[in-house]
Amino acid sequence: MDKSKNFFEEALKLFPGGVNSPARALKPYPFFIEKADGSKLYSVDGKGYIDYCLGFGPLILGHRNREVLNAVTEQLERDWLYGAPYEAEIKLAKKIMRYFSTVEMIRFVNSGTEATMNAVRVARGYTNRSKVIKFEGNYHGSHDNVLIKAGSSALTFGMPTSEGILKDIAAHTLVAPYNDLEKTEAIAKKYRGNLAAVIVEPIAVNMGLVLPEKEFLKGLREICDKYDALLIFDEVVTGFRLTLGGAQDYYGVKADLTTLGKIIGGGFPIGAFGGRREYMEKVAPLGKVHNAGTFNAHPISMAAGLKTIEVLEETNALKKASRVAEEIAKDMKETAECCKINVEIHQIASMYQVFFSRKEIKNYHDVNAANKEMYQRYHQMMMDEEVYMAPSQFETCFTSSAHSDEDVNKTIEALDDVLRKMSGGSSEN
Repeated sequence: MDKSKNFFEEALKLFPGGVNSPARALKPYPFFIEKADGSKLYSVDGKGYIDYCLGFGPLILGHRNREVLNAVTEQLERDWLYGAPYEAEIKLAKKIMRYFSTVEMIRFVNSGTEATMNAVRVARGYTNRSKVIKFEGNYHGSHDNVLIKAGSSALTFGMPTSEGILKDIAAHTLVAPYNDLEKTEAIAKKYRGNLAAVIVEPIAVNMGLVLPEKEFLKGLREICDKYDALLIFDEVVTGFRLTLGGAQDYYGVKADLTTLGKIIGGGFPIGAFGGRREYMEKVAPLGKVHNAGTFNAHPISMAAGLKTIEVLEETNALKKASRVAEEIAKDMKETAECCKINVEIHQIASMYQVFFSRKEIKNYHDVNAANKEMYQRYHQMMMDEEVYMAPSQFETCFTSSAHSDEDVNKTIEALDDVLRKMSGGSSEN
């Protein structure tokens, strides 16, 4: 990987840590991409990798899907920025509202971070309250209101996870353990009358794919109703991947505000927040909750997202992507058991992840206790087999409709080989 190494040495002089997002900082250095197509990434060093990262989730149809490419090309021929309204944003909004019945009005922005930031702002503006509950290990982007970790107990204010976040801001974000309704309600009760919202990843995809326990999401809905707070579902990942209607459709729990991203942009920058009309009418220019952006509802993102959803509607792409994840997870579990490696494998729809642990994985503390060193060894060995999995234990692997039977067979062969080689290593946790 001489070219990647040389590029990285140059990048170290230009970017913090040599990358433009921490998730790309592989050890000892990241591989640089020359191109991508279908299920494959091709590095500048001449290697092709079966890709199960897929841009961290947006590429449900794989890289360079031809229908999406044609839609983007057609839009480029017309122009790529207006700073004025046009029809495609109406069409995409209607598509989203068709599947998310709780979204009666929507605002397009440019990232999941912007979406959750504005959803929290709407909740505070509507309720005229300041406190927000989030869950430890849930990731809602990189703005100050959500880059918060748990304090010394479940009933204390959260603490910033990044330098530069004021403690006064962090003091308004309360942190509960994921999948723990009792502690969540205790916090809501303590701050009754000043709780604006509860924000949650309905499926925790940013701590290695942790699923909600049976009554967890329903219980959050009941807590919010009881304490008169808004429930925000962060469906940036699960929207149009879990089902077309996301986690709200899958679990039958309705949120007050919903954030979306990733798939609704077809691989281009996008975010969206929406909800019932009475909440969204608080947003400027109708109301006094400010949001604006030069690139909001960007024409290219609208075209790519609209075509992506149309393909999902017209084909069995979601079913095909899910089948790939099911086959990989099933084989991984069987091989690990045969090799006597302690693992827990989570899979739902077109998402999966493996934890090298003998404990049940229910929350952030369980994930953090898993053998992260063993995961890194597994990741590197899979890279050697030209299979690119999620680069961190705290990320999720994604599958797409572009993954072929040949890809799956090669992946399973690589997994079997890697896990058997690892079987002599420690998996104690």
